[in-house]
Amino acid sequence: MAVRIAGVTIPNDKKVAFSLAYIYGVGLSQAKKILVNAKVDENKRVHELKDDEINRIREIIEKNYTVEGDLRREIGSNIKRLKEIGSYRGTRHSRNLPTRGQRTKTNSRTVRGNKRVTMGSGKTKVTQK
Repeated sequence: MAVRIAGVTIPNDKKVAFSLAYIYGVGLSQAKKILVNAKVDENKRVHELKDDEINRIREIIEKNYTVEGDLRREIGSNIKRLKEIGSYRGTRHSRNLPTRGQRTKTNSRTVRGNKRVTMGSGKTKVTQK
């Protein structure tokens, strides 16, 4: 039986805390808090859960947490707002550069592309005639 929570099918063979982390916006620490609130043992596997336990987990996530599509929309609108007001972070987002003060001379290769240009030793090559 596949368990769907917040529109995501979570894996059956993993422990519940790790399976809940498959939901966008729920990490491992939040998943453990959810399980404590729902009074579910975190060492259980998903296929061992009863229907009422699954429903308790689903209700807690729906009531107390912003996850999946709503969270993606909220983050997207925050970034769009930063771009529109012309803030420094907004311009960094629009140029696909790091926004949190990291250096870009030597790092952020994955964002900027692998442009490692080296000078060489400075010697000119001798051409024979």
